[in-house]
This record gives sequence, structure tokens and C-alpha cells, in this order.
Amino acid sequence: MSATPPDATPYVLVLYYSRHGATRTLAEQIAAGIESISGVEARLRRVPEISATCEQTAPEIPDSGAMYVELDDLRHCSGLALGSPTRFGNMAAPLKYFLDSTSELWMNGALIDKPATAFSASSSLHGGQETTLITMLIPLLHHGMVYAGVPYSATELLETTQGGTPYGTTHVSGKRGDNDVDDNEQRLALAQGKRLARLALAMQPLRETK
Repeated sequence: MSATPPDATPYVLVLYYSRHGATRTLAEQIAAGIESISGVEARLRRVPEISATCEQTAPEIPDSGAMYVELDDLRHCSGLALGSPTRFGNMAAPLKYFLDSTSELWMNGALIDKPATAFSASSSLHGGQETTLITMLIPLLHHGMVYAGVPYSATELLETTQGGTPYGTTHVSGKRGDNDVDDNEQRLALAQGKRLARLALAMQPLRETK
């Protein structure tokens, strides 16, 4: 079973796809929550666009933002936060495409007993955020990961009028995509990152004894 390389600081992988920036903003807030916990780091990565044609459509190194993910980023992580905008109640195709390439990790049990969580954004309040989170949950369970949502100790779940679910932090961007990630959504993302980091540290000895 794969673990963090010896003498390396454990890290939580924050992996996302973002088209218009809202999911990226949530990813950065979750990463900030992870980094606020001593003894663990956040590694921010994204998946590239995909094309219906057979030609390469994205450079090997993105022009801006987080680096593209590699399989080893996932293999050696101590925890995973997975983010995607909503596409008809489902995760976006680029993220699904990457997850479909992780069979090698599944066969080797590389992600078993590692904590994971998910986050999402949609244009409307009832635009399929929760079903999108569930579509991301399913492959994580197949990998043997331990899913952790957002508990109601994060009181913003009771106060938010936009995004936020116990399955994971969400954002409502509006039909024109002009709604910024609000204070409640930011605090939920921070709390989600902190919880994931604490679980990653707590579960590290369990994995190392196997």
C-alpha cells in the first residue's frame, strides 16, 4: 500500500477542475484550511481540459494557476479533496477522465484508508450540487477511501443562503456566473480543509502499521 515517502511532510492533495474560477476559489480556501494545521501541507493541482479530437489541446505546463496533476500526486497523498463544477448533476468530464485513469492505484490499494472529501459549484441553487458531490464520492469509495463531509458544527451550514451542504462545500455562481464566493462558503471551505488535514494526520499511523 502506497504511503507518503519517508522523511517527507504529509500532504493533502486538492484536485479540481474549474472553468470560470469558482471551483478554483473553493479549492484555494480548502488548501488554506489544510495549511493552517501544523504538520501537513496542501498540494493544489488541477486536471487539464479534454477534447473530442485526438490532438493535444492543452500545454504540458499550464499558463497560470495550479500545475496539472500527475498520478504520483494522488499515489503519495495522505488525503484528497476533489472539486468540480456541476454538469447536469454530475462531475465535469475532465475530472471523470482523470479518475478513470487511476485503475493502477485501485489495483494496488494505494488509496485505501485515506480520508477524502469533495466540493462543487453550480449556477443555480438547486442545480445538482449534491448529486455532483455524490458522483465524486462513488469512485472514492471504490478506492477504499474514507469520506468526510462537513459536519453541522460548521454553523455556516445553518446560515448560508447560497452554497453549502453536509456532503461538501458548494457555491452558487448565478446564471451569469457573477456571484463571488461569499463569506459563509469561504468559511465552510476552510473548515472542510481543516477537518481533512486533521483526519489525514490521525489516520497516517493506521496506514503505516498495515
